[in-house]
Amino acid sequence: MEATTLSFANIHNHGELFANLFRARRQSFILKKGWDLPETMGMEFDQYDTPVSRWVAVHNGDGRVLAGLRMTPTLARCGIYTYMIRDAQRGLLESIPSDLLYEEAPLDQGIWEVTRGFILQDIPAAMRLRVRLKLISQLTAAARENDVRQGLALLPSNWGRWAKRANLNLSPAGRTMNMGGIEYQAVWMQFASNLH
Repeated sequence: MEATTLSFANIHNHGELFANLFRARRQSFILKKGWDLPETMGMEFDQYDTPVSRWVAVHNGDGRVLAGLRMTPTLARCGIYTYMIRDAQRGLLESIPSDLLYEEAPLDQGIWEVTRGFILQDIPAAMRLRVRLKLISQLTAAARENDVRQGLALLPSNWGRWAKRANLNLSPAGRTMNMGGIEYQAVWMQFASNLH
């Protein structure tokens, strides 16, 4: 099992991995969860998949993506859009409640959004923890590489059950809310202690 942080600067070095990540996202969010999201050529994407983002993929040797996530700077801007959590708070997204955060969404060079996280549902239970730990390890490495001290994530509300085992310092950033039949919550991720 491997993990790779993808960017527009390095995708040419990884063959089909970038496309496979978007195919796995489609499998996870559109086919399994039934979410109404943009898709083409068997891939799920949205307006936040821009050149300023980074994508973490956990994959096996033949390029099959097992898990992934997207990281976007909170200073990102593309047309009217910034980053997903902030745009939801601004009322630009119908699928995410605007009152998802306890405070105003940050605009800070050292804070990045972490969204579109998934682990494929067909991963055996005995292997899921290893996949999750690999995903978080690579997320931490990507945070270090990009001088990210804090993340703002949208996670299933069961994050408290696995965060300590994954050695991830998480705290609530907003209320629990039902989205697509799943309880989600905005969460702060502290990376500062991991950056040295």
